[in-house]
Amino acid sequence: MKNKEEKTNAIRLLEQKKLNFKVHDYSQSDVISGLDVANYLKENPDRVFKTLVTIGKSGSHYVFLVPVNKELNLKKAAQSVSEKNISMIKSKELLPLTGYIHGGCSPIGMKKFFTTIIDASAKDFDEIIFSAGKIGFQIEMNLTDLEKIIKFKFDEITI
Repeated sequence: MKNKEEKTNAIRLLEQKKLNFKVHDYSQSDVISGLDVANYLKENPDRVFKTLVTIGKSGSHYVFLVPVNKELNLKKAAQSVSEKNISMIKSKELLPLTGYIHGGCSPIGMKKFFTTIIDASAKDFDEIIFSAGKIGFQIEMNLTDLEKIIKFKFDEITI
């Protein structure tokens, strides 16, 4: 008997739009960190992205996707969204704000859409991998299809 495939908001939205994507399931492992996920999936960590949610001085929230082996440069990130400064939101604020938990936050299917910036290095790859909205699941898709479901821009935002 086949296990029922896990469906997250992100996966349901991609299916509704009939976009091409692949789900990577690592739910049977105990890996949590982005780098461990990339290693477990035997993927180049430069093309596996983590989703970071921030708040600007203005009170607006922003979403940044950066490779799992890099850190978000808060100064560059603030400049990319025309804020004086930004900071990471607290873990406990993530679920009520986005509908996702820390470690399982997808840029697709949040409760509300936030300005989204993807590190410019993503353009080096045909497809990138990012959270499917639940720990243990990643989505792999090309940026052209991703653009059909969320608006984003590219910028140099890593250290």
